[in-house]
Parts: sequence; structure tokens; C-alpha cells
Amino acid sequence: MTPNAVFFFAAGLGTRMRPLTAKTPKPLIKVGQTTLIDHAIDLADEAGIGTKAANIHYLAEQLLPVLSGRNVSVSDERTRLLETGGGLRKALPLLPPGPIFTMNTDAVWTGMNPFEQLRLAWDPARMDALLLLIPPKNAIGHQAAGDFLSDGGRLTRGPGHVYSGAQIIRPEGLHNIRDDVFSLNLLWDSMIVRGRLFGVVHHGKWCDVGRPESLPLAEGMLKGAKDV
Repeated sequence: MTPNAVFFFAAGLGTRMRPLTAKTPKPLIKVGQTTLIDHAIDLADEAGIGTKAANIHYLAEQLLPVLSGRNVSVSDERTRLLETGGGLRKALPLLPPGPIFTMNTDAVWTGMNPFEQLRLAWDPARMDALLLLIPPKNAIGHQAAGDFLSDGGRLTRGPGHVYSGAQIIRPEGLHNIRDDVFSLNLLWDSMIVRGRLFGVVHHGKWCDVGRPESLPLAEGMLKGAKDV
């Protein structure tokens, strides 16, 4: 089954981006002339993804009109922030059954559309999730070590490629987790045990826009891609 829905993670507090996020939610920080959330939604629209949803929490009243104007349904976490796993599970009623895309909203991309690349590599017979990975040399502004090692595309934990924040995932396993607030890492770990977590390397560059000093790096990356 080919996914045709995406969930955007847009509920974070943006603490690493302070002071820019003191009065503005991180998804509304601009990279060039476009906000981070619009960069992400534009990629989904270019890929023809039909259903779009996002979660909200911090300074949500600023995000609501933006998401409404882009035909993005809202999962409201203003009363309680649920982390990635709990947030996605809460939003499932807004999404069709079966595999879906998810994307963080604190990065910008060059090269092939990440949704298109994931769609082309998706193999539902072998995969419960397919993560889009970045070679460390192409992970601009990213300060942590790599996240996953790949053996023929099958993933285990280790300091290899960086997780980009974009994936295709079967979310059904979220219902087996008892916690209300939890990370998607719990679901990924169960997939690793079964040999069902896979990755594909992105054809292009990626900038982690998590800190104020990342903004000029992201803008320079995008400008360089346009100048080629």
C-alpha cells in the first residue's frame, strides 16, 4: 500500500532556538522568505500527498491559521505535550489507515523531494518503517553523532547515518504501547528486533534548523542549490 498522508510534528517548545522562539513557535521561523512549516508543506504538496495533519502545542494560536490555510488538519496537544509517539497516536483519527509519512518541521532540504524518494523505496512486504537518512557529511548544522547503521538497508542503532526526520511508518504498533507520553523510538526498537526497520539515503543535502546559528547555514545551502 502506497502512503498518501503525512503527519507533521509541529508541537515542540523550540528551546534550542531561543531567543527566536520566545514569541514565535519554531515552525514559523523563517528560512529565507519561507517559514519552516511552509517548507515542509510545500514538499508534501509537490509530492501530491492528499491528506496532511500536524500537532500543535507551543504558541498554537499562531500556527492554527497557517495550517488551516494550507489544508492541514490539527491534532491539538495544548493541554498535554505527548512526544513523538504519543502525538502521532493521538492524531491517527485524522489520517487514513495504513502506512503514512511523517516529517519533522525543523529542517530544509535540497536534492530529490524526500517524500518522492521514500515512496519509490517503500517495500511494504519487508518494511514496517522506512527512514530517510543523511550521510554525516551532508547533515549541515547537525551536532550530534549518527543514529543508525545500515546492512543492506536494514537498520540497527549506531553512529552511522543521521535520521532526517522524514519517514514512512506503519503506525498500528503504537496501540500496543501503554504509556500516554512516549517517543517513536519505542516503536522503532520493536521493528529492529523483528528486522522490519529500514532506511534509504537521501540524494541531496539537509540542514538541521535547530539553533539560531543554523539559519545562515540553511539559507546558504538553499541558495547554493538554486545557483547550481
